[in-house]
Amino acid sequence: MVACRRIRRSGALLVFVAALLPVAGPSPARAQDAADFLAGHSKTCVKCALVGAPLKQKDLSGDDLTGADLSRAVMHRAKLGGAKLDGANLTDANLNKTDLKAASLVSAKAENAMFYGSDLSAADLSGADLVNAKMQTAFLIRAKLDHAKISDAILTEARLDDASLQGADLSRTNLVDASLRRANLAGANFDNAGLLSAVLREANLRGAKLTEADLYGADLSNADLTGADLSGARLTGAILTGAVMTGVKLSGTLMPDGSVHN
Repeated sequence: MVACRRIRRSGALLVFVAALLPVAGPSPARAQDAADFLAGHSKTCVKCALVGAPLKQKDLSGDDLTGADLSRAVMHRAKLGGAKLDGANLTDANLNKTDLKAASLVSAKAENAMFYGSDLSAADLSGADLVNAKMQTAFLIRAKLDHAKISDAILTEARLDDASLQGADLSRTNLVDASLRRANLAGANFDNAGLLSAVLREANLRGAKLTEADLYGADLSNADLTGADLSGARLTGAILTGAVMTGVKLSGTLMPDGSVHN
């Protein structure tokens, strides 16, 4: 009976691998790389086609998946610490509760991807496309997301302490109850973002765009808001103790005391 189960499992993997092998194509070697990788014989699969690959709970620590197509792949609870995913396609992939500590995802495309509860501490996501990504409760402590596209994403209760998001686009992103202590958010775009009860203590928000953002009850203690644009933002109940407000634009802003700034 056990042997039958093994045969069925092996058969399912062979069917998936066979689907990767083109009937006729210019890169049979690359298809073989994908087959070897899925069989656990290789830790390198550069630019491989791994669409929908079943990689749940796999140990892929340190693997090189640069430029690989992992769209719709299932990597739930996989170990990808230190892995190279630069330029990889992770569109619609399931990376929930995945270990991505210190992984490199520079310019990766992860639109609509799921990272719920994943650990991306110290990961490099510079220039990555995370539009509409689901990243609730994710750990992004000390992560690098400079110039990343994170609009319309969900980052409720996410931890971004000491992270760098210079010039990142977080417009319309849900950051309710998120922690961004000491984060570098210089020049970031938070237009219409939800930052209710978010913690931004000592954050660098120099030149950031926070137009129409909802900062109800947010903690901005000792944050640097020099030159930031908070026009139309809601600061009701926000804590601004020690915050640097030099050159801040407050046109139509709802202030902590409930008044509207002219």
